[in-house]
Amino acid sequence: MSDFPSWTTEAQAKLKNIPFFVRAQARKRIEDVAREQDADAITAEIVEQVRLEFGQ
Repeated sequence: MSDFPSWTTEAQAKLKNIPFFVRAQARKRIEDVAREQDADAITAEIVEQVRLEFGQ
C-alpha cells in the first residue's frame, strides 16, 4: 500500500473512507505521524488522529 512497513486492516479501511482527492495527501501525513510516534504499524487510531487534523 505504501512505503510504510505495515497498515492494519482497520487502518486501510479507514483510509478508503477518506475522499479520493485528498487521500494521497492524507496517506503521506498518516505515515509521517506514524514515524513521529515511532509506530510499528499504522493503526486505525493514527488514521483517525490525522482525519481529525484534516477536519473530516
